[in-house]
Amino acid sequence: MTNRPNSIRNLAWAVVGDGAEPRHVYRRNVDLLLKDGRIVEITPAGARPAEANEPALDGSGMLALPGLINIHSHPTTEPGYRGVREDHGVPEQQMTGLIERLQAFRLDKDGQSAAAVMSYSEMLRAGTTTACDVTVPFDGWLDTMVQSGMRFYAGPTFASARWGMSAPQTVTWRWDEAAGVAAFDKAKAVMAEAESHNSGRLGTLVFPAQIDTVTPELFAAARRHADESGRLFSTHIGQAVVEVREMIRRHGTTPVQWAAAQGLLKADTILAHCILLDEHPQIRWHTAKDLDLIAEAGASVAHCPQPFARYGLAMDHVGRYRTRGVNVGLGTDCAPHNLVEEMRLAIHAARLMSETVASLDSATAFEAATIGGAKALGRDDIGVLAPGKLADIVLVDLAHPLMQPARDPLRSFVFHAADRAVRTVLVGGEVVLQDGAPLHLDPAAAMERLAEAQARMLRDSPQRDYAQRAAEEIAPLSLPVV
Repeated sequence: MTNRPNSIRNLAWAVVGDGAEPRHVYRRNVDLLLKDGRIVEITPAGARPAEANEPALDGSGMLALPGLINIHSHPTTEPGYRGVREDHGVPEQQMTGLIERLQAFRLDKDGQSAAAVMSYSEMLRAGTTTACDVTVPFDGWLDTMVQSGMRFYAGPTFASARWGMSAPQTVTWRWDEAAGVAAFDKAKAVMAEAESHNSGRLGTLVFPAQIDTVTPELFAAARRHADESGRLFSTHIGQAVVEVREMIRRHGTTPVQWAAAQGLLKADTILAHCILLDEHPQIRWHTAKDLDLIAEAGASVAHCPQPFARYGLAMDHVGRYRTRGVNVGLGTDCAPHNLVEEMRLAIHAARLMSETVASLDSATAFEAATIGGAKALGRDDIGVLAPGKLADIVLVDLAHPLMQPARDPLRSFVFHAADRAVRTVLVGGEVVLQDGAPLHLDPAAAMERLAEAQARMLRDSPQRDYAQRAAEEIAPLSLPVV
């Protein structure tokens, strides 16, 4: 099998762009012709016979999809919480476990390096070809991104405060403004390094960490830097009731309304999560304008349903955001970094919140995971299969039992087979996942390193936890050991 094919022949199905319209359609029995990392032409199968010795992939029995786009994730930390966070929540904080977990559990640098390999492998296996990775930068972070063969947007985070706790019901903010400025300076250096890499697959986004952990002055500096450098801008916002209440206490208004008043919301802004708006049932603030402010600014929302569903929280709802004119893309946020599962859960959550099937269907969820993500990143060369677009392509095995019967293969993929049927992934025309395995990453070797790092993290939790509790008290096992 060639790693740089000039064509993919005899595809049974393909999800392709529909001319100038930003939408997907099915085509049957087609060939994809490739050159210099792009799609040159999509033809009926056999319309242009392969030349002698042409490096080609056999697409027989396959569904071709555009590579998925993950616009918000934390790949370098979240696999370390596997077996820890799934049932963890704090009732006094409206069930979110985010703040308690982060003040007690911290993965060390070797663990983060191993987690990155694990996460990037998960992403590829689920058909993700472009991802935003948001983390505190460490040595080797960018190198692992490049090694994976994927496209990445590096978001080195910085903040003026860290969360803490003095009791289950009491969240504290530990401010160190000088440290926040220093972290911003480091982030700028890391972004410059990423953009200068000769792989051509690294972009960046300016990422002040959370709406409640960054001073107004540092937010203003970050927004200016994004404007002057032409980089994307993003932050966490509307992700916890604790956050919303604190912002209202400080400023007398919701996080989104404060961000809009500060000039943070623009067309290049990606709002991570953005679930708890003024109209949300768990907030019910006296206004009803957060969604309109986001839409008027042209900002995008990175919807990551899984971590919030674990706390009993859901966006209200995707269909309403889209109807009000907000571009919605998808992210994974936490492990597993499987964007197909996020599509499925986004559909289910939207229907539960809206009490109608019409809020989100398979086609619209897939659009969010491709076209919506590309729009959020300001790109028109990814997210669809069409002539002139980059050859970021996912091949799904229609013979997999969970893809059969293949009456509507996109539905079968989203609702049933997911990553289990992904066979091959190309980024820029280069094969980076073959027979379901990443070609340039070694997740098996990373597993042992991650397990050791998690053990160190759990061992050290009493030194970091506000009540000096052992990890087993904060996050007990799901079953007793007898």
